[in-house]
Amino acid sequence: MQHETKQAARGKKHKAAARAGDALLIIDTINDLEFPGGENVLPWAMKLADHLSRFASRARRSGIPIIYVNDNFGHWRSSFEEVYAHCSRPSARGKEVAKKLKPVKSDYFILKPRHSAFFATSLVPLLEDLKIKRLILAGIATILCVLFTAHDAHMHQYPLIVLSDCCAAESDFDHNIALGQLKRFCGATICLNTEFDLAKVSKRQK
Repeated sequence: MQHETKQAARGKKHKAAARAGDALLIIDTINDLEFPGGENVLPWAMKLADHLSRFASRARRSGIPIIYVNDNFGHWRSSFEEVYAHCSRPSARGKEVAKKLKPVKSDYFILKPRHSAFFATSLVPLLEDLKIKRLILAGIATILCVLFTAHDAHMHQYPLIVLSDCCAAESDFDHNIALGQLKRFCGATICLNTEFDLAKVSKRQK
């Protein structure tokens, strides 16, 4: 299942804990969802937005850097602000998701031209500059951009945490297939956002 009940989540123990060198990578959540199948992603994306907005707020307080890596939608001259305006326009299917997950001033952002956050972007030098050692992944869609990004992160030898209830796909089938591949082939730890202990890291990252 893409999401579990609050009661079930409360009964679970932590599967991972924050540590110095972590970064939260938020993939393609500033998204108009105006693509074939976007109507199927929307209900899951709205639930994702609720979970991820709360998790991101706690991550900021814990000193974990947050990096938005987002599709440029083929608008090669666009800034991130222009992409946000495009995705939050009144006619956009995904406008409420974009509004709930709007970055704050302390967040980083990178525009990407393809599925992976690593392909033809400045992500690697940013991670090196921030001295990032492990990535926490969230975003849309689990079976596409999250999966492609995780594979590239694995090739760069980053350990991975994937927040299953902070990712979304068109269906439970697609979502669960992707999570299974991430666990099996990338060695990712799969957990709910409530199963990740966000106690403050020992050294706040700049």
